[in-house]
Amino acid sequence: MRQSPFIVPGINRDICLVLDDYGSIGCVWRETDVEDTDFETVIANLPGNPVRVVAFNTAEGWSRDVPEVVALEPRVRCANQKRELPSSLQPKRVEGQP
Repeated sequence: MRQSPFIVPGINRDICLVLDDYGSIGCVWRETDVEDTDFETVIANLPGNPVRVVAFNTAEGWSRDVPEVVALEPRVRCANQKRELPSSLQPKRVEGQP
């Protein structure tokens, strides 16, 4: 498979983008400053209802869906710091289920 030429020289870092669910208006990729697309910033600014998180590095030629990593990381950090998980990150209860 032929590789596409790299059109933005000098950017070789992992980038994370978040797909947010805004309910009645639908899902959108969250608009963000390029400096706020690193993993740490995405975790720190996780929105209220993320549907998908995609990480990629065009210089290295990879991309992957990483919702499990993003969902687990705040829980691990809270547990390590012996803090309660914020209510915004608590699992949503489904009616009829314990």
